[in-house]
Amino acid sequence: MADVKIRNLDDQVYDAYRRAAELEGVSLEERLRRALADHLVEQRKAIAERLRRQHEEFRAKYGELPESWPGIREDRDTRG
Repeated sequence: MADVKIRNLDDQVYDAYRRAAELEGVSLEERLRRALADHLVEQRKAIAERLRRQHEEFRAKYGELPESWPGIREDRDTRG
C-alpha cells in the first residue's frame, strides 16, 4: 500500500473531516481513506452512467446491431 502526505490542506477541509471521523468513531486517516475510496466509486459510477446513456443514444440512432459471431463462425468453418 502507498503512503501519501498532503501539504497545505485547507483548515476547513481538515476540520470537517476530523469532525466526521470523530462522529464515525474512526481515525482521521481512516475517514480520509474512505473519502478517497468513495470518490473513486462515484467517478466510476458516473463513467458507467455516461457510457450507458451513449449506448442508448447509439441504439436509438442506429437500432439494434446484429450479432457478429455467426459470421465469424461461418468464416472459421469455411477455412477448415
